[in-house]
Amino acid sequence: MLVAAIMDIVTSNCDRSLEKVPCKPSLPGNAETRDIAVAIEVIEEGGLHMDRPQENEDDDNGGREMKGIGIKILEGTTVLGLTRNNGLTKLEHSNSSNVESFSQTSKTLSFLQKKDGSLAQNLSSTVVPGLWDDLHCQHVAVPFAAWALANWAMASEANRSHIQELDQDGQAVMTALMAPERSVKWHGSLVARLLLEDRHLPINDSISDWTSSLLTTISQASKNDDIPLAQVALSAFLLSVERSPEARKIVMEKGLELMRKTTKQTTKHKQVQEALARALELLSTGDVHLSLEESEKWSGILLPWVFGKVSSNTIGSSATKILSCILEDYGPSSVPISQGWLAILLNEVLASIKASSSKGGIQPKSDKVKTQIDQSNILFATQTVNQLAGAVVNLAGNQLRVATVSVDTFPLVDLLSLEPFAGPFQNFKKDAMSKFNVADSASATLKGIKALTELCSEDSFCQNKIADLGVLCLLRRFLLCDDYERLSAMEAYDASRALEGQERVSNVDGETANAAINGPSSLQVPPTAHIRRHAARLLTVLSKLPQVQKVVLADKTWCKWLEDCANGNIPGCSDCKMQSYARATLLNIFCCHHAGTDSANINLPESGGANRNSSCPQYNDMIFLINPEMPHWKFCENMDSKKVGSDKSSLVEADSINGDSSSVTKTSNIIECSTAANESLNRSESEAPQLDVVFVHGLRGGPYKTWRLAEDKASTKSGLVEKIDEEAGKQGTFWPAEWLSADLPQSRMFTLKYKSNLTQWSGATLPLQEVSSKLLEKVVAAGIGNRPVVFVTHSMGGLVVKQMLYKAKAEKINNLVNNTVGIVFYSCPHFGSKLADMPWRMGLVLRPAPTIGELRSGSPRLVELNNFIRHLHKKRLVEVLSFCETKVTPIVEGYGGWALRMEIVPIESAYPGFGELVVLESTDHINSCKPINCSDPSYAETLEFLRKLKTRYSKEDDASL
Repeated sequence: MLVAAIMDIVTSNCDRSLEKVPCKPSLPGNAETRDIAVAIEVIEEGGLHMDRPQENEDDDNGGREMKGIGIKILEGTTVLGLTRNNGLTKLEHSNSSNVESFSQTSKTLSFLQKKDGSLAQNLSSTVVPGLWDDLHCQHVAVPFAAWALANWAMASEANRSHIQELDQDGQAVMTALMAPERSVKWHGSLVARLLLEDRHLPINDSISDWTSSLLTTISQASKNDDIPLAQVALSAFLLSVERSPEARKIVMEKGLELMRKTTKQTTKHKQVQEALARALELLSTGDVHLSLEESEKWSGILLPWVFGKVSSNTIGSSATKILSCILEDYGPSSVPISQGWLAILLNEVLASIKASSSKGGIQPKSDKVKTQIDQSNILFATQTVNQLAGAVVNLAGNQLRVATVSVDTFPLVDLLSLEPFAGPFQNFKKDAMSKFNVADSASATLKGIKALTELCSEDSFCQNKIADLGVLCLLRRFLLCDDYERLSAMEAYDASRALEGQERVSNVDGETANAAINGPSSLQVPPTAHIRRHAARLLTVLSKLPQVQKVVLADKTWCKWLEDCANGNIPGCSDCKMQSYARATLLNIFCCHHAGTDSANINLPESGGANRNSSCPQYNDMIFLINPEMPHWKFCENMDSKKVGSDKSSLVEADSINGDSSSVTKTSNIIECSTAANESLNRSESEAPQLDVVFVHGLRGGPYKTWRLAEDKASTKSGLVEKIDEEAGKQGTFWPAEWLSADLPQSRMFTLKYKSNLTQWSGATLPLQEVSSKLLEKVVAAGIGNRPVVFVTHSMGGLVVKQMLYKAKAEKINNLVNNTVGIVFYSCPHFGSKLADMPWRMGLVLRPAPTIGELRSGSPRLVELNNFIRHLHKKRLVEVLSFCETKVTPIVEGYGGWALRMEIVPIESAYPGFGELVVLESTDHINSCKPINCSDPSYAETLEFLRKLKTRYSKEDDASL
């Protein structure tokens, strides 16, 4: 019976109110239905009074009427009375001589100390409501009944079923939630949570009413800093939102403002913030999403959740999912939010870099040039953050100018109060005319992605950091969607409507309308193609991280987009670099996944990519794949043809054990993506590439522009030679892809990129040895050297390759050295260049970069490198083909014509002293690697050289078989 259980007492042990598993109850799991009915009746009616004693009958109060209120149990068999005497609370049973007294809460805590010392330390009368918390009130029967009901509900599923059956309309729980006493609210919230948590019970019709009352309780408790009460109410609120569509609808209509206030009041309480974040995630990812206005209002909370120092991973994950839904739902209208996200992300990376450099001290002198590059990247990123902040404020300001609200009630005001937007927003004037447009906003975003990539491309800590802060959501948006294009179209439409309005007014006035300055024809086109390209580059950099691989693998749409982009099937994404980035990303993800992952576990290892299968190629952003749609790029020697099948069965089995429907969905996506990858990548051995051809550009060159066709064989454009080379490669066919791929099928072709400036006016550049070391690391990681490889180089690119092979030999990277079967040198300064000699006499004019200094005539380093390659050639390990220019190249333009022309690499320097030499008639330095047609010796001789090597080593492979 009830009294027997009460004597085992005591206050509820539910301090950890957000935990899924309730604490041990104080009442039995087989409660009498009539006792539960009485408790429910007491709660609904506000208390049942005990029968008063007979007038002449003595009692514990000296014959006086009892001050307390008790519950009279049905049929009069048991009565429980509560009285106060001399500050003590006495618990009495009319049919028992056993009486226990307690002094408020102190003895309760003493009792708990014996049973659970760690719990008692966290308890107080104001934290965990107990049986005596509300004895100062007139009606103590309701607190007692709520306490009993909560303990019964904790005790067993049978008790919960009886409570649900007896309180079908939910009125008792609702009354408890609305009660003035704290302990009644607390225990009422706990009962609601336990009923909602029991998946065997049907949903109560009053759940939407409970939800509203729970949210009010949460708000009031948070305002009063009563976090325990807020926590237990939040746990029930979260379950109601999760289980009831009607509850979600009520909250979306009436409760979001209250949730925001509560969120702002509880920023220091992580558990409360986690529950609120989870509730908002359920609301925003369900059938009814946040409105645009609510999304803008919440953005000022969501972004701090993503980046906040006190936020947990759970909060950050929920915030990222909510923001992703907002971007998905509102596209162009959500650009201020996505751009703000990017700005804060870049600002966060800069802060971490500055903090780490302040701890790390001064950079060694040997890294002076690298330090200059890093400082240049940091300066560019800092300027970009300011530009992004201004873009967000101006774009939001355009909305504010057409809105009827004040600045204080503007939906984006919380977002704009964050750093780095607070300063520009304070200077913002609503009535001022702005010349800012979508193209400016897109340009700022482009610079933001570029700055982020430059900062993180060589920094694994930075890569992991931005991946954790949701950069993948932004990259997916930039790649798959066209927000800036659509926003630009909306801007053009508004401009045309405004122009039509002006024309109508001018026609009425009889005046001729002038073309509007801000008309549709004057609007700039946003650089969306460049945004996609740089977003694809950053994705390639990140695609080596296990957590990034998991995200992309689980996203069927993203996988398909990358495959279509790699094959050139996405409109506007036919750019060579874009296609290369897409294929490299897929290869990084799928080859690494299949080669280095246990098939029974969909979770990729959390350690860095370096700990995976060392034979699995990894493609960096500096290595571009030529013709990535070719079949041989879809062959991965590390893939097991049976792997996907075993993955599929193992994954399905694992999810059937876990019983997680969301996991099943993700697993299904991974299986589909992996199956597609298996069909795409796992080709027959007959389609395996037989030769690797690697193109390496020279000074101020590029992975594509250096190898594009020229209209003629002479450079005629003005400016420094570095500018000429930059212009020369902008137009024309990329001959390695168009010609060589067709003439050499089954040959993988790469083109490399490295930082190479002619003068320091163009920015810092790494010296030759550092450039070669970095390229060597990336080349080896990409698997170049696992099969016969030929390097095709221009100018300084030849020296880079020679230094790279020299270092590989020293570090015993034998694969690359032994499998390098040929090198093609276009105008390579084997013994130095006159161009490098000149700046030492004109140093104040040209400010030569460190790399140029290494090209001086007679440099001992160049002689040493040449002797190294000579030795390999003498042993018939490497074949060499060299080309030599014959025309002078314009260097500096003077008044009235060219002031200086120069033969940059004369024949005595272009010929290494061994191998075959081809002298190119009427060809200058810039165009020595740019054939006019297939008959041009600069192409024909190279093709013959490559065919000879391919045939030779193909026969050797066949003989070995």
